[in-house]
Amino acid sequence: MSQDQSRENNRVQEGRGASAVAPDPRRWWGLVVIALAQLMVVLDATIVNIALPSAQQDLGMSDANRQWVITAYTLAFGGLLLLGGRIADLVGRKTTFVTGLVGFALASGLGGAANGPALLFGARALQGAFGALLAPSALSLLTTTFTDGKERSKAFGVYGAIAGGGAAIGLITGGLLTEYLDWRWCLYVNIPVALIALAGALVFLHDRPDRSRNARLDVPGVLLGCGGLVAIVYGCSEAQPRGWGDGLVIGMLVGGAVLLAAFAWWQGRARYPLLPLHIVRNRNRAGSFLTMGLAVIAMFGMFLFMTYYFQTVMGYSPVKAGLAFLPMTGAIVIGATQISARLLHRLPPRALMVPGAFVAAIGLFLLTFLTAHSAYASHVLPSELLVGFGMGLIFMPVVASATDGVAPQDAGVTSATLNTSQQVGGSIGTALLNTIATSASSRYIPAHLADAARSGGAGPGRVPPAVRGGIVKDGVVHGFTVAIAWGAGIMLLAAVIAGLMVTAKAPKQGPDASQAAPPPVDAGTSAP
Repeated sequence: MSQDQSRENNRVQEGRGASAVAPDPRRWWGLVVIALAQLMVVLDATIVNIALPSAQQDLGMSDANRQWVITAYTLAFGGLLLLGGRIADLVGRKTTFVTGLVGFALASGLGGAANGPALLFGARALQGAFGALLAPSALSLLTTTFTDGKERSKAFGVYGAIAGGGAAIGLITGGLLTEYLDWRWCLYVNIPVALIALAGALVFLHDRPDRSRNARLDVPGVLLGCGGLVAIVYGCSEAQPRGWGDGLVIGMLVGGAVLLAAFAWWQGRARYPLLPLHIVRNRNRAGSFLTMGLAVIAMFGMFLFMTYYFQTVMGYSPVKAGLAFLPMTGAIVIGATQISARLLHRLPPRALMVPGAFVAAIGLFLLTFLTAHSAYASHVLPSELLVGFGMGLIFMPVVASATDGVAPQDAGVTSATLNTSQQVGGSIGTALLNTIATSASSRYIPAHLADAARSGGAGPGRVPPAVRGGIVKDGVVHGFTVAIAWGAGIMLLAAVIAGLMVTAKAPKQGPDASQAAPPPVDAGTSAP
């Protein structure tokens, strides 16, 4: 048995005394509270996207600066997740959960009342910071509250449905609030939700004690790890307007990679590491983290392109564009709560992840046949249902596998690592696939304009406006379909990773199943 595996077994055994107690009779109400808070965080990643044009006009933002409404949030959220998860382990998950709720609500109110761009940018950064405290606290509370195999499946089914469908719900909610109220309500709406969750948390949530409170915060690890993540997320966000060859983008990505390499080196030597390496060296967890990141790259890319397709190509209003995602959201909920949740305690996790990734990849592949004149019911709807159902099959077992067998004192940072893979995957996905789409469109449009000019016997500048507009629209859709084809390939890679790395068997049933000590190395649970 390796030293890392032995250390992990010891940490799990230390936490078993805390978990070997009678289940909390109000744990299902606690699940409602956790789900509400998690939905608020997931919604906020997309709800502001729909409101951005209105906010830009109201506050007088320049085109160059408007991206900071999104970037300020993603930088703080993605960069501080590991720190938030470890703080939850050190000071208590309920404490950080409540603190995150209060801070998120205050930041939302500040952003909604912003009278200028700078205040809105700062409020969004605060939202991201408190979200980085709230999200890992929510998942770790879920992990330590539900220890019975069947109950965990149901609880993670709800969590997986929110993780997968929350982004689409954010687009719907953002469209409704922007069109019928005001863009500021895309931020104000978080306040009543947070207050309800706060009241529920004080009544229904209970933190289980562990022996990690004598640990210390790894300050060098915080600087290296969070600094590396911030650099990579920022580099990806700047790749969209600047291009991947820009010096700042290259510098940020390379610098982030160097910082993360130094972070990994330090974590093997720190007395109280921010991210204990046995967490990521476990084969099943590492496979789950990678599967999550790859699946999110493809899914977020689809959200980006289909949002533009609905509004710029099909001419949908923000509300109608948001509602167009509703079938996909429903399919995610059904896949996560009615299929995955019922089968996970009977099947190995990869028996759900691999088929789910294949189904989602087929749905994405069908979208590559879109044209500027495709009908929603015949071309878009079947793909949405396949992608949604596939993602529902993926998310729930990924979350369950990533957190299975984790000692309570490491639940927060493990949850943060899973959230980080999702956040970084989304950042990379939107930047990478947007670049692919833009490049494909930039090649298509000039070539077809030249062809139209030659066939009409005129120069490229003399192509009739109606013909030019049709070619531009076709070129935009062509770029979308090329990028979505790459997304389908990335989803297939997620299926391969899940099939090869996630080798865990069907979860054990009964109390303490989640806290059982991991098998030794030769059982295949740790990476070689």
